[in-house]
Amino acid sequence: MQVSGPGALFTRPGLSAERLTYPVMTPTAAIGVLTSIYWKPEFVYRITRIEVLSEIRMFTMRRNETSDLVSLSDAASGTRTVDTVAHRVQRNAVCLKDVGYRIHAQIDLAARADKPVSAYRDQLRRRVSRGQCFSQPFLGTREFPAAFGDPDETTPIAMWADLGMMLHSIDYATTPRRSNWFRAELKAGVLEVPSRGIPDSDQGGI
Repeated sequence: MQVSGPGALFTRPGLSAERLTYPVMTPTAAIGVLTSIYWKPEFVYRITRIEVLSEIRMFTMRRNETSDLVSLSDAASGTRTVDTVAHRVQRNAVCLKDVGYRIHAQIDLAARADKPVSAYRDQLRRRVSRGQCFSQPFLGTREFPAAFGDPDETTPIAMWADLGMMLHSIDYATTPRRSNWFRAELKAGVLEVPSRGIPDSDQGGI
């Protein structure tokens, strides 16, 4: 499928104040787009390739955020809410402008799946073609909604670059949750994503 939008912000982890985007869409962001269109507990998405269809251009903007954090239990019970007025902070963000990507993904079935892969894949394709989604997909942050549709013949940009270590996936089954990484290289506008990432512990805690 293809996604596009006037802007995107794929924040690099570890930057607690200023927001700096990766130069291309990350696999976790691509999974977020797919799950907003079609999700079932019977499968998970595995990103295999991301093609960059628009020239990489950046811009800066200032965003209002809050430093007041509420625990999940407090939020669920309604005992405390976020005080955005008293804890408002302004932070700069380096974002991407006028982006376009072609996402390639596989569907990996869970043990509870009761249908073949083709059934889930075809349902996703129908929803993409019809423009249906469970929630509005976005490109990194909710300020940047994503338009999506069937893939066309747009050629990836002619760009080669070493993008460094990029977030591959997050394992929410571990406590604390564990991030997985991979060495990202853009080759002729194509980012190949390995099936597995390298855990934090194997990267010296990067």
